[in-house]
Amino acid sequence: QVQLVESGGGLVQFGASLRLSCTASGFTLYDHAIGWFRQAPGKEREGVSCISSTDSDSRTYYTDSVKGRFTISRDNAKNTVYLEMNSLKPEDAGVYYCVAPPWPCYNYYTGIVTSLDFDLGQGTQVTVSS
Repeated sequence: QVQLVESGGGLVQFGASLRLSCTASGFTLYDHAIGWFRQAPGKEREGVSCISSTDSDSRTYYTDSVKGRFTISRDNAKNTVYLEMNSLKPEDAGVYYCVAPPWPCYNYYTGIVTSLDFDLGQGTQVTVSS
């Protein structure tokens, strides 16, 4: 059974850091693009970051608002994808989900794909106090 499980969220102060983890079972992460998405109350679901498969050179992508602050990475031995989040702001708050999207990272971060209508897991809550 394929399962992606997110963890690492929490309540932090403005400017703090968190590292989110996405651990897979029944699924080899490095064979797939893996994206982090977030959903905040009253806001549309949005892509935050994505790492392409090793066949696609593990290229990384970020939404503009997190560039320079967030870093996505993958540990193939642990079958885990991480999202290191630094200098957190209140607008970064939301439930963060990791997903293996049905399209390459490039398609979303270049605007070819705009719909994020796919199933999400439990997610991990990130709250940033000002």
